Amino acid sequence: MALSASVATRPDFRPAAAQTSQPFEPRLPPGVIREPLPASGTPVEIDATGPGEKAGPVYHLRDNVQISYRDYRLAADDITYNEDTGEAVATGHVRLTGGPRDENIEAARATYNINSETGTFTDVHATLGMAARGGHVLLSTPNPLAFTGVVVQRTGPDQFIARNATVTTCDPLAPAWTFASARVVINVGHEAGLHNSTFRLHRIPAFYLPYVRRPVESLGRQSGFLLPTMGQSTTKGTTFGDSFYWAINRSMDATIGGEYFSRRGWAQRGEFRIRPEPNSFFDLVYSGVLDRGIQVGGQTQKQGGEEVRATGDDPGLPLGFRGVADVDYLSSFLYRLAFSENFSQAVNSEVKSVGFLSRDLSGFSFNILGSRYQNFESTTSGDLVTILHAPTVESQATARQLGGSRVFWSYSAAAEGVSRSEPGFSTSGLVGRFDFSPGAALPLIARGWSLQPELSLRDTYYTEQLQPNGALGVLVNNPVNRRALESAFELRPPAVSRVFVRSLAGWRIKHSVEPRAVYRYVTGINNFPNVIRFDARDLLSDTNEIEYAVVNRIYGKRLRASGNCAARSGAVQPGINAQGILSAAAVPAGDQNSVFNPGQAGSAPACESQGSVRELVRWELAQKAFFDPDFGGAVVNGRRNVLTTTADLTGIAFLTEPRHFSPIISRLRVQTSASTDVQWNLDYDTKKGRISGSTVFATWRLGEFFLSGNQTFFHAPGEIFATSPLPITPEFNQFRVLLGYGHLDKHGLTAAGSIGYDKVFNTLQYGTLQTSYNWSCIGLSFEYRRFSLNTALGAVRVENQFRFALNLANIGTFGNLRRQERLF
Repeated sequence: MALSASVATRPDFRPAAAQTSQPFEPRLPPGVIREPLPASGTPVEIDATGPGEKAGPVYHLRDNVQISYRDYRLAADDITYNEDTGEAVATGHVRLTGGPRDENIEAARATYNINSETGTFTDVHATLGMAARGGHVLLSTPNPLAFTGVVVQRTGPDQFIARNATVTTCDPLAPAWTFASARVVINVGHEAGLHNSTFRLHRIPAFYLPYVRRPVESLGRQSGFLLPTMGQSTTKGTTFGDSFYWAINRSMDATIGGEYFSRRGWAQRGEFRIRPEPNSFFDLVYSGVLDRGIQVGGQTQKQGGEEVRATGDDPGLPLGFRGVADVDYLSSFLYRLAFSENFSQAVNSEVKSVGFLSRDLSGFSFNILGSRYQNFESTTSGDLVTILHAPTVESQATARQLGGSRVFWSYSAAAEGVSRSEPGFSTSGLVGRFDFSPGAALPLIARGWSLQPELSLRDTYYTEQLQPNGALGVLVNNPVNRRALESAFELRPPAVSRVFVRSLAGWRIKHSVEPRAVYRYVTGINNFPNVIRFDARDLLSDTNEIEYAVVNRIYGKRLRASGNCAARSGAVQPGINAQGILSAAAVPAGDQNSVFNPGQAGSAPACESQGSVRELVRWELAQKAFFDPDFGGAVVNGRRNVLTTTADLTGIAFLTEPRHFSPIISRLRVQTSASTDVQWNLDYDTKKGRISGSTVFATWRLGEFFLSGNQTFFHAPGEIFATSPLPITPEFNQFRVLLGYGHLDKHGLTAAGSIGYDKVFNTLQYGTLQTSYNWSCIGLSFEYRRFSLNTALGAVRVENQFRFALNLANIGTFGNLRRQERLF
């Protein structure tokens, strides 16, 4: 049954404020007369402060007229309303508000049908998903929209067609940017389509787009063209590109794109993703460049190539197996050097691919593995080391108690086909390698002392062997069997500790000293020079050694809370921006990353509550003493010797001749708060009286300011291989520094810069300067980046790049400065 409340025809009648009608009998205010109900239509309530009159079903109302129906309200200076047809003609300050998506349409004139919710508005200013609350604008949808139009047609409850229109997500009163379009079709709850649109910054035309789609609700993934990218480079020239995103189905999508370099040629890129199950995935990424070439040394050098990367993980395979794949194919190291956008990736000469099936069952594991390792020695084609495992079948067991005794047993076994190739050496196809190693341990603990003897046997059989010839060796088609007896005794005395009565900077301090000693004896390997090197399994040699170490730890217990210890998990902290727009979304404090809600993400110091305990300082010193200085004849004088015992101690090769002592290994870390962290790894060679390696990492943050850096120093043993096409310098000494202010979603100014400097070659390897400024609905970022790869690798790349990004709230990013490449 439809209800209709109408005003009296007395000129002096002023009804009370209207209330939204409900499907029950309303309480009528004084002066309201109930009219006969229409046979059909929409229940309404009418309110006006001025005189009104009625002629049949038609109301002529003046002065602040309001017609309320369902959850909408139509207001204007004057309204003529036909209660039979639902047709309303409104003039002067027309405003239609309400609805499930908080529509707010303001116009000079409107013809509107309440029953069909269709009509025409002129001189329109409208918003969707922005509701006025207490002088602010409450965002009631993740994708709000503001638009204007000379003429706006509402063709149904959920569609608007605006002509000569503008669209923005900024403050509608003073938008920082707009899309000006000849025709805009808005499907409420779905998307807005803009035809023949011009993007404007503060009313200044910037660029033209023939068609733009923009979601009006959170619709998930939608197919379509992404915003284009543009940039400038001294080697690539002007760059311009775009990509198409294809949402294939709910668990599969693809992105295909290209980029044109005015000086070099075309670049292609693509990505394919599958998420068939919550815990399984497969990603395929392709990149390539069809290079016209660049002048190097008076000659044209083509540096194009391609790289393909596939990753996947499926833990739900039949029989309880898990499958993992990480496959990388690189056609040319020169391509990576010339076109990688990240310096660390550009100089990475390794390409690793691995795939395996694994099953764990009650402490036993079974694995089927295939892998390929490549290390490019230079940019010369074919100058690389390739090691292949195809396939490997492994099984091993973690330490398991033997019956009711104190003895624990374990084993590892592998059957493999392996190969190795490099300039001057190559195995003939696959070499069979079979390895089996059972072991036992007896852990003993008494009065805080810990002693663990271990004993194991290892038998490794190779179908081919290496015959030394003073260089890389010669492959001999004769099998070789390596047998070893391994024993170890690990002793850990009780830790010595002291708690200091006096506090220090708000901390209660505890110092502990933890010594340990490990004796190892390996014997039986009398054919080490005949073993082909494929991986760490082949580095085992005879040894008679003792390792001694001491670890100093300083713990701190916080006596009072520091930082912002408010409960932040799930806390709702709405933020108000400069335009008075209030975000209604529940945003964890410190993680307000919407440009509509420019919170101070990352600016507050981390919370450390009272009573929390932190390891402030950890310093470990270790060294090995070798009673067999030539390791059973495995050491070759004047060569870099890498053995299992040396690789377990440090990653820096120090064994170039027989010696009784290893370098002293120092590992120091100081972390006095969540905002500071210093690590220093030092290797000091006591025999040569010098530092063989040193790496320092440091990070510091104070409010919005942050600083980090590292220095890596390495002194090579001094040997030079005659087969190497590159000069080997005795020292490696490089610095990295990053300094910045702000964070990615900070409102206002953010800036950061980083450099990489090579002291040996006195070269600035790379330098980056980024700055951005975020307003309430727009962010603008600029970057200058320089690469200089012209040291021992040759003059491969000396490039200056200029990149930018224009981030539009709830629209996307235009430019070629990607979010993951930001320094802040």
